[in-house]
Amino acid sequence: MTLAKDYDSVMARSNEINLKALGIDYSEFESGSVAFDYEALMSSTGYTLEEVAKIQSRTAVGNTPLIELRNLTELARKCAEPGKGARIFAKDEAANASGSFKARRAACAVAHAKKLGYKGVMAATSGNYGAAVASQAAMQGLKCIVVQECYDSHGVGQPEIIEKARKCEAYGAEVVQLTVGPELFYSFLSIMEDTGFFNASLYSPFGIAGVETLGYEIAEQCRAMTGKNPDMVVCTTAGGGMITGTARGLIKAGATDTEVVAASIDLTGLHMASDTQFNKKSCTTGHTGFGVPHATGPDHSDTPRSAARILRYADKYVTVKQGEVMYMTEALANLEGIERGPAGNTALAAAFSLAQELPEDAIVVISETEYTGAGKHIQPQLSFARDNGIDLRFGNPQEEDQPGENIIFPASPAMIKHQVADINRFRQSMIRRACKEAGVSPENLTAEDIAYLAAETKTDEAFVKNTLELK
Repeated sequence: MTLAKDYDSVMARSNEINLKALGIDYSEFESGSVAFDYEALMSSTGYTLEEVAKIQSRTAVGNTPLIELRNLTELARKCAEPGKGARIFAKDEAANASGSFKARRAACAVAHAKKLGYKGVMAATSGNYGAAVASQAAMQGLKCIVVQECYDSHGVGQPEIIEKARKCEAYGAEVVQLTVGPELFYSFLSIMEDTGFFNASLYSPFGIAGVETLGYEIAEQCRAMTGKNPDMVVCTTAGGGMITGTARGLIKAGATDTEVVAASIDLTGLHMASDTQFNKKSCTTGHTGFGVPHATGPDHSDTPRSAARILRYADKYVTVKQGEVMYMTEALANLEGIERGPAGNTALAAAFSLAQELPEDAIVVISETEYTGAGKHIQPQLSFARDNGIDLRFGNPQEEDQPGENIIFPASPAMIKHQVADINRFRQSMIRRACKEAGVSPENLTAEDIAYLAAETKTDEAFVKNTLELK
């Protein structure tokens, strides 16, 4: 029988498609209400952290260096009050095969596909993850298809995304390019259904398990270098895989006292699925257009349940401005002699400001760096912004920044100031949204549901009940 290929029909078969493409029956983890068994989903990979690390070591992934950024630390101390200015370290994930932390996610997923006998793997991504999956597929002798959202309706694409397609193709992958909109996951699922390839999703438990080694290494290396756990780890946050996996790895390493901070570029007002606003975003990831929706509604992805869950692990959520990230990208190169792409430097801009609030003996770690190739250098990004009518100038980002209209570079490093987002508002939004999407009224929630929502938001049952106005 020929299957219907219209949007609604394909999306309705998501669980069925993923059962074949991942070997995971997501219905096994559902309770029939709001709750689902997240830890059971994570355990369904069947791999221990040690086994994941061994898999990654076979394909040039993991054990990346932890670098102390001494000159940026000194600059932060000059901007801080006396006695303040934590030591800043960077986990140099650009050292991975394919040049980003996404190689950790891909290594675990692709190795599992190989083990199960799949002929190829697929990923839905506009960026680093596509290159990571393509690289790992080449190493493991599998075919690879990357489905990319990269153009507006006029066929204009951002330089970073377009160049990443070439990187994927260089590894031998087939790249399917789409315009912005709801067709990304629909097209991905449809092609996957036709090919029978493995779903090497960013949001599968295999992908998140791959990032746990990153958090574990941060804790182990920090203890070896400084004699203690990091006081704070700052993660650039978009879909949530980085912060989820890193936090889980820190916990497994015993670093339960480390504060985990989510950091995103503030692009408030720019809608992710807007055709006209697509090219007004001068940073393609690590911004609030991804971070906030994925925090409050994590299950809108290419899997029925996302293993990336920001609010389960974030202690704090902060934002920085585009111009601050561009400035810190240049500062990292000029002061530390390390040129890295802007995505990881989102966390660096936040860490530079956060460090100024902590004592000098505190340790702040940014969880990633990324490569600068494939259009990721700030110059093509800024040129593209200028071509799209964005005003580029120096000034005070806190007072003058208007997403989609300008990029304001700080006139001095002292002007780099993170803003603390209201994470409790995000938590409340997630709780209410979970009930609405499950079709369950608050008064009908079970004790299991309440406990689940508390775990999902890293709060307690009282917070959940107060949010839902339950007695």
